[in-house]
Amino acid sequence: MVPVSDRREFRDLASPEEAHEVVAGLDIDPAPETVPLSDARDRVLAERVDADIDVPGFDRASMDGYAVRARDTFGADEADPVALSVAGEVHAGEEPDVTVESGSVAEISTGAVMPPGADAVVMVERTTETDDGVEIRTSVAPGDNVMLAGADIAAGARALGPGTRITPREIGLLSALGVDEVPVRGRPRVGILSTGDELVRPGNPLDSAAGQIYDVNSYTLAGAVAEAGGDPVMYPHAGDDYAEMERLLHEAADECDLVLSSGSTSASAVDVIYRVIEERGELRLHGVAVKPGKPMLVGTIGDSAYVGLPGYPVSALTIFQTFVAPAVRDAAGRDPPQTATVSGTMAVQERYGEGRRRLMPAGLIEDGTGSLLVYPVDKGSGATTSLVDADGFVDVPPGTDYLAEGETVDVTLFSPAVRPPTLLGMGEDDPLLSRLLDTIDRPRYLPLGSTEGLRRLGNGVPDAAVVAGPTASDHDTADIGGWQREWGLIVGPESDVAGLGDLVDGDYRFVNRDTASGLRRSFDDELDALGDERGVGRAEVIDAIDGYELTTKAHESPARKVLAGDVDAGLGLRATAAKLGLGFVPLGTQPVRVLANPDRRGKASVGALAETLDNLDSLTDGMAGMESQ
Repeated sequence: MVPVSDRREFRDLASPEEAHEVVAGLDIDPAPETVPLSDARDRVLAERVDADIDVPGFDRASMDGYAVRARDTFGADEADPVALSVAGEVHAGEEPDVTVESGSVAEISTGAVMPPGADAVVMVERTTETDDGVEIRTSVAPGDNVMLAGADIAAGARALGPGTRITPREIGLLSALGVDEVPVRGRPRVGILSTGDELVRPGNPLDSAAGQIYDVNSYTLAGAVAEAGGDPVMYPHAGDDYAEMERLLHEAADECDLVLSSGSTSASAVDVIYRVIEERGELRLHGVAVKPGKPMLVGTIGDSAYVGLPGYPVSALTIFQTFVAPAVRDAAGRDPPQTATVSGTMAVQERYGEGRRRLMPAGLIEDGTGSLLVYPVDKGSGATTSLVDADGFVDVPPGTDYLAEGETVDVTLFSPAVRPPTLLGMGEDDPLLSRLLDTIDRPRYLPLGSTEGLRRLGNGVPDAAVVAGPTASDHDTADIGGWQREWGLIVGPESDVAGLGDLVDGDYRFVNRDTASGLRRSFDDELDALGDERGVGRAEVIDAIDGYELTTKAHESPARKVLAGDVDAGLGLRATAAKLGLGFVPLGTQPVRVLANPDRRGKASVGALAETLDNLDSLTDGMAGMESQ
């Protein structure tokens, strides 16, 4: 038995290739099952289905016209038609009550049963009704315009084979055969456990002051399991109650083919997992030489397979898709997704100095020619928004120093349904911008701040950058429009802060914006002007503001802290203060400009953005302090 201290240090990290082999060797194959035809879509046939009946089950007319004995029409043409009597008519869904004798015909509808005696159909367009019957102006051969019984599929024929994925097409065929229950491959039941006292299930109240966060992994992994063809089962949140964690691990192992846990990285939690594995199963792998994903556990608990995933959402999803999803798909009989990997070129250089293999989160965007560009998305493993800001990951081999700009890379998509955004924007965070983006089909916007947005636009990554305040650019850009916004100090409704001087001279707690924000630039300029007016430097003015160095990234964050009573004033917009019912001390207005990448000015999405910017008045309605420009 390996000492616990050795286990936690991941002394013998497995290679990614070894990890694939270990996970692929887990037995998670479920038993076949039979499901109603109505529930069979997207399932996989477990065995061959043969036709028990002919389809169609009768000879039927394939068009409207007259059922005839073919020999009665021989020699007929436009110049010399054959006159025949009409013995009756046959409609679809009815059993014929007429027999076609020599010299007679029966009027017939498409899909109707061929009446006795008839062996062909003359289309109605090649006939003429007369007082005595009908004239046939063409000759037909036996079987013309008739679908014979079993022509679609005959009784005894192989209809569908095992392993067939059932789509609406297959459901149509099964329906035609009268099959109401379908033998399908079982979907592996995958139990999902998230641990940690800080986790709260969505829908329940959240106490942020106590450090609580919503449980992201359970729902993310459940969606990924279902997409891979598994049947996800979410178990109650165990918190850090280790007795409860142990009970849930046992319960999930008894009920599921595979158990997934995420997090559980504390020493005590790892001890629980080890104890359960050692008592009822086998530990097959502890730690993988890959980033992210080093703390990965693989083993068995009784008859169930077990995989422990990292706690950060992006890391958990990446490791699941890389190592576990292929095993789930295989157990469910699913083929690998055909669009799981795409190729593109690096938009910028990405340096990487570690020796471990890296699964680099990456985003995708098309350039002006329609070629796919790849850019790194790195907000840190704990950033949940990376789940939607990144489209997949690039597998960077160990020992790679950097990925060069223009280098071709393969991106493994997080989902086969992933599509690159039509528009990629970066820059300032702004409430009017949110409305503007709602008018564009599938945009992606990264609120990195004016300075960073402008820098990345200069590097050629986004389609457009949104820049606020006194921010200059040395790069070639195309200004496609913008607006004015009023900014200042957001304060409580009863605050006695009346200006910037009060903030400097009074005993008030303040929260600022980060240095990449255009608001911060304008605020610092006002502090410089106040210092000049008082004959002191900016440093002295800054030192007098309690909380100047306390910064936030989002435009509403300072106002939220004021609303919560954590601070007395925050840097923000009049529109935000009005929205939250707070007081506002105006300090000025600043322009917000949307700058397009000149090489992508012809993209349809950039054109749509420019068109909306030309008609901003409807979007500014009800937004205090916002004016189109």
